[in-house]
Amino acid sequence: MTQPLINRPGFWRVLAPLVIGVFLLLAWQVVCTLLEVPPYLVPTPVVIGKTLASDWGMLLDSLLVTLKITFLAFAFAVLLGVAIAFLFVQSRFIEISFFPYAIILQVTPIVAIAPLIIIWVKDTTAALTVCATIMALFPIISNTTLGLRSVNPGLLNLFRLNKATRWQTLRRLRIPSALPYFFGGLRISSGLALIGAVVAEFVAGTGGTGSGLAYQILQAGFQLNIPRLFAALLLITLTGILLFWMMSALSRAMLAGWHESEMG
Repeated sequence: MTQPLINRPGFWRVLAPLVIGVFLLLAWQVVCTLLEVPPYLVPTPVVIGKTLASDWGMLLDSLLVTLKITFLAFAFAVLLGVAIAFLFVQSRFIEISFFPYAIILQVTPIVAIAPLIIIWVKDTTAALTVCATIMALFPIISNTTLGLRSVNPGLLNLFRLNKATRWQTLRRLRIPSALPYFFGGLRISSGLALIGAVVAEFVAGTGGTGSGLAYQILQAGFQLNIPRLFAALLLITLTGILLFWMMSALSRAMLAGWHESEMG
């Protein structure tokens, strides 16, 4: 028997945030209209929507530039993070020797080292990608390493009794056990890659036809074009939500049916 739509958990998972979002937008519109708040202070959602429509071509070009940096940084962070995690899990000595340096990458403010990277790396795109990669790298290393370590001791002993090689243990036991942690890292890292790209663009101050959304925000602020500033912020926010949703959907597709984190 087909379950009614209203009784499905996924229905409320979509509808509840949507209703709250619509309510907040309406409240924002009503408050700004009643108090006659000028658009150069706080534009209403209607004004932001009109600005987004009128400046769509320019904002879309900038969004594509930011997305290019984000996806490049995210891809490099995943490749480097997984490789480093695989290296860490081979030896506790290697992990305790090098893991503090991974923490240093996480706690060092990217705005403090971005100017140096931009000076050292002459190509602007490469420099921005390096900055965003540094910001997105740690969650992949940390979560994947934790997942590779978090194996069932009984299963690990069984593999040892059967004289399984390191490769067999890694491929058939550690990697499946690490997948939920890895996908959790992906959800965090994808958002950090976007933030890193935007922050690096702010520091670099790149302009012209190859400018990203951060440059549009800076220009809008200088020109007191606050509706365009909010429109650019809206695109960044929606992009971050979309990236998180994509990583969540990938996690459900890979884990559904066999891991309890995606069941029910």
